[in-house]
Amino acid sequence: MNKATIYNVAYAANVSLATVSRTLNNPQKVKPETRERVLRVIKELGYKPNAFAKGLASKKSTTVGVIVPDMSRASVAEMLNGISVEARKYSYSLLMYVLMDEKANEPEMLREVVASQVDGILYLNDEINEEQYTLLNMIQDEYKVPIVLANTLYPYDNKLVTICIDYFKAAYELTQRLVAEGRKHIYLLTTARKYMVNDLKEEGYLKAIKEAKLEPHVLRTSGDISINTVHFSDLIQNQSAKIDGVVAVRDSIAVSFINSMVEKGKRVPEDISVYGFQNTKYASLARPKLSTVDIPIIDIGAKAMALLKKEIDGEPIEIKFNVLPHSIIERKTTKYDKE
Repeated sequence: MNKATIYNVAYAANVSLATVSRTLNNPQKVKPETRERVLRVIKELGYKPNAFAKGLASKKSTTVGVIVPDMSRASVAEMLNGISVEARKYSYSLLMYVLMDEKANEPEMLREVVASQVDGILYLNDEINEEQYTLLNMIQDEYKVPIVLANTLYPYDNKLVTICIDYFKAAYELTQRLVAEGRKHIYLLTTARKYMVNDLKEEGYLKAIKEAKLEPHVLRTSGDISINTVHFSDLIQNQSAKIDGVVAVRDSIAVSFINSMVEKGKRVPEDISVYGFQNTKYASLARPKLSTVDIPIIDIGAKAMALLKKEIDGEPIEIKFNVLPHSIIERKTTKYDKE
C-alpha cells in the first residue's frame, strides 16, 4: 500500500504544503516550472491526494470540528452545551476530537480535522505554545479553515479570534481577598503540566503576593485525584509548611485539597480559606460549598460558535480578542468580608 503523503511531496519538491495544494486545485496560480516539478514528484511517489490536499473552500460541509482537552472536565461539558445550542441555530453538526493527554499527537489530529473538510474549528484545548499557535495559523491562512479559541488564549498575538475571561485579573483578585482576610501563608495550587491559562493565573497570584510583601508558595500537582491527594497529604505532614490560604486553578483541585485537609483535622475556612476556579458542579456539591470564580462558560461556548459562523460566512470581525466578565462567588470556604 502506498503511504506517500502531501508532506512527502512538499519535502521532495522543496515547496510548501500550500504550493502542493495549489498545484492540485489551482494549477494556474503556480509557476510552470514549479508546477511541473511538483507533478513529477507526485507521479514518482505515487501520491494520491486526500481531502487535506484538496481545496476546502469549494464546498461547505456545515460541520465544525471541536478540539477539547478532556471530556471528563465539567467545564468542557458546560462549554459544549453552549456550543451545541448555538450550532443548532445554524443547522451545523459538531465533530469532536479529544486530546486525552500529553502523549496525544496534536499535529496529526489537526491534520485529521482539516482532512474531514470541516468549515471551521473551535479550539478548546487550554495548552497553547508557540508551535501549536503557529500550526493553527497555518491551517487558517493556507487552508482557509477559520479557527476560534474558546476559553483559552495565546496572549502574545491576536491573529486568531479568541474569547475568554481575564484569568490574570481573576487570580489577582482572589489572592487579594485572601490577603484581606489576614492570611499570611497563601498557596497557589496549579498543574505541573503547562497550560497558558494557568500561567496567567499564576502571574496574577504572584503580583498580589508581591504587593502584600508575602512569600509566594506554588504547588504544582495534577488534576488527577489519585495524584494530587498524595501531594496534599505530603504538604500537610510537612511541619514547616504553614498554610492558611489557597487559590486552586480548578474547582476539582480545590475540592480534593479540602477533602485532604478535613481528613487531617484541618478546618475550612477557620484554619484555611480556599478558592476554586470556574464555578463548576464541584463547587456547589462540595462540603463546605466552595468559594470560586464564576466563568460564564456556557456563554463563552455560544459566543465562540457565533463568531466562528461569522468567520465561515466571511463577515468581518472587528474585535479579535473578546474578554467576557467574570465574578467571584463567596460561599463557605472563605471568610472574606468586603465591608
